[in-house]
Amino acid sequence: MKAMGPEDPGTSSSALRKWGPLAAIGVVVAVVAGILVLGSSSGGEDGEALDAPATTTAGRPTGAQLPEGVVSFSSAKEKGEEGSIDWGERCDTSTGRLALPLSPPPECFKPFTGDNGGATETGVTADSIKVVVYLPQANDPILSFIYKQIGNTDTPDKIWATYQGFSDLFSTYYETYGRKVELVRYDATGNIQDPVAATSDAETIARDVKPYAVLGGPNLTEAFADTLAANEVMCISCSPGQPNDWYEERGPYVWDIAKNTDQNSIMVAEYVGKRLAGGKAQYGGDAVKDQARKLGLVYLAATPKAQELNDKFVERLADYGVELTEQVSYTDPIALSGQARDVMARMKSKGVTTVLFTGDPLAPQTLTQNATEQDYFPEWVIMGTALVDTTIFARTYDQEQWKHAFGPSNLFARISPDVAGAGYLYRWYYGTPPPAQQSALVTPSLQLLYGVLQGAGPKVTHDQFRAIIFNSPIIASTVISPQISWGDRGIWPGTDYAGLDDQTEVWWDATATGQDEIGVDGTGMWSYAEGGKRYLPGQWPKGEPQLFGKAKNSVTLYTTLPPGITLPQYTPLKPAGG
Repeated sequence: MKAMGPEDPGTSSSALRKWGPLAAIGVVVAVVAGILVLGSSSGGEDGEALDAPATTTAGRPTGAQLPEGVVSFSSAKEKGEEGSIDWGERCDTSTGRLALPLSPPPECFKPFTGDNGGATETGVTADSIKVVVYLPQANDPILSFIYKQIGNTDTPDKIWATYQGFSDLFSTYYETYGRKVELVRYDATGNIQDPVAATSDAETIARDVKPYAVLGGPNLTEAFADTLAANEVMCISCSPGQPNDWYEERGPYVWDIAKNTDQNSIMVAEYVGKRLAGGKAQYGGDAVKDQARKLGLVYLAATPKAQELNDKFVERLADYGVELTEQVSYTDPIALSGQARDVMARMKSKGVTTVLFTGDPLAPQTLTQNATEQDYFPEWVIMGTALVDTTIFARTYDQEQWKHAFGPSNLFARISPDVAGAGYLYRWYYGTPPPAQQSALVTPSLQLLYGVLQGAGPKVTHDQFRAIIFNSPIIASTVISPQISWGDRGIWPGTDYAGLDDQTEVWWDATATGQDEIGVDGTGMWSYAEGGKRYLPGQWPKGEPQLFGKAKNSVTLYTTLPPGITLPQYTPLKPAGG
């Protein structure tokens, strides 16, 4: 179906034309903070890179050995040698894990001595590994518009300071084989959707800075990641979400932590097919309540690729026997402000009881307001798109509408920052809060980098990075952390360059009170069904969701550690250089 928004680039909405999956935009949301703890990573003998490994039913690679010069605590224990190694103060030898308040904590690796081989890759010397941190413009109009909605006061300077702080923390504990990760700041020359500036920035970084890796990028255009990959520079969380084959074509240079767009589509189609199709709209307003469900879809179609992705999603729904009653697209949230009334009128006139929404986190403000004006209260089903499932954004939606909202989320049950998480880790180490509110977005890419480096050993190359991450054991989920894996694990079609594997089910509790993701008290919070129980693809249960008044064991925020999860307490080592 043709998008309803204007296509003239001269219109007032053009600044937000390329809104895509906002998985890594600079807003506060705990994507996978604090759980990227690669342990017994495996590579080839003599440090050679490996192809994607065979896996067991548990997802643990088989037939691979640690690279030369790499000794994990578990590998030493298997040989009965752990007691003869001085693991240093950073290691808790009673558990074989680093003495960090993380759950689960990373494994200890033997302190390295000797020759690390010197320069092994662009950006790698005997003493350092150069890593660029991409920062947005201080007055990026798109980010400023987003930040204003949610009260985020972060600046590039605060984000940079947070990166530096966490990097110093991780360098104190992770083994990097005689090299120090050298962070290099790079400030964007254009806004986060400008492909010309993104291409220029990537060329400048590749030509002049010559790093081993880049963290972050302008996440509303793929031009930055495309250009870096063409120049054989690796980046992490540097592009809007893409289809799986896009990452495969650019391997081993582009990595993501959140799901890719194909993976999310697969899981959401399964959810709709198993949980909603053929049922009754039991969670809608009085006019639709208990009617046989008729599904309508409102989706963001900013680019031809986005339209193709939606068409593929509709095909996946058809595999479950699901047919949509109505579909309506929009091009950006500003254009939607003039179209939302018609969008909701079409849904109402077609008898849609259940609106499936996938798009940016601002559009539901306009959609829900217009639905209320038309006295139309359907079920609202979110579809795993980033930030719509955060309390900080959901509180900006019409609450009479949103009290009918539920669906699958890629996030995980929230836990108080006084108990665990990125902010907790930073305060434990430094005694002060992190400079940036969005510290939970800083830690995943940094911790992934450090985790892979300590498994890669002295020979640091892009191929070795891929070998280690593809051969590392799957990180199992808990209710407060997702399952994480990359490579060929039998979980997804193709080779996986994105980390997060599972989802949980959420519903909007309009009466719950508490803090949002940046610590602001208010009313209305996402509630995690069954305490945040998570499902892998193929595991969504059949049958009606038991949510809202029917929900059992739902939780909005863990104020203590969930049962079965422990967080060891340690005295922090002296900060590097402190």
